[in-house]
Amino acid sequence: MTIRLLPLAVLCALLALPACGGTPAKPAAPATILMVVTSHDQIEAGDPTGLWLEEFAIPYARFLAAGYAVTVASPKGGKAPIDPRSLGEDAKPDPEALAALAKTVPLDGLDLDGYVAVFFPGGHGTMFDLPTSAVVQAAVAHFVAEDQPAAFVCHGPAALVGATLPDGSSVVKGRKLTGFTDAEEHAVKLADKMPFMLEARLRELGAEFAGAENWQEHVVVDGNLITGQNPASSGKAAEALLARLQAAAK
Repeated sequence: MTIRLLPLAVLCALLALPACGGTPAKPAAPATILMVVTSHDQIEAGDPTGLWLEEFAIPYARFLAAGYAVTVASPKGGKAPIDPRSLGEDAKPDPEALAALAKTVPLDGLDLDGYVAVFFPGGHGTMFDLPTSAVVQAAVAHFVAEDQPAAFVCHGPAALVGATLPDGSSVVKGRKLTGFTDAEEHAVKLADKMPFMLEARLRELGAEFAGAENWQEHVVVDGNLITGQNPASSGKAAEALLARLQAAAK
């Protein structure tokens, strides 16, 4: 039996070997998850608010560990406000998460087709700017209409309040979900300072809201719509989003 060897030039052309002067093929860029945080920094004068750090930092770390790239955006761009209540005396914030929050990109103008999923952390700031932001509404409607994984934690579902489908109906109508409950809002004594009650508003819009006991980890998955009730649900909501992405890749 005669074994024919390919000429060196042919091997180089096929394999793009550096030793042959070729250029190695570039590895595929990792898929990117979009995280959208609030830009609103006060409930009222002298009462600062913003993002609840845990709800961002835990999912952010999970997404990176899973091999995804992450873009952090906000309605205004720039440094995202962090609710000082989420920075306890013993807290040791992840420097990488803080660095990402220091330079968020404006949500307006992003090509949403370049992202495989979206995640909205909470914090009381979201109650003031996300429901009325046209660019947030458009982003939410895009991911829901395209049936891509979209996750919202704690007050993050405030982003769902103003979003509608092409037929004009609310994106939450008939959907199973959860969020920061009215009972939890009363428990933290901020109910009278909110522009609306999140659970009540989602119910008014036709959502099938399912809450658990105060402060319990609770996540609801309805297709590619993922919602977590409170800060304790942040990690589980992130894992649920990753599971949906993995299922879609099979």
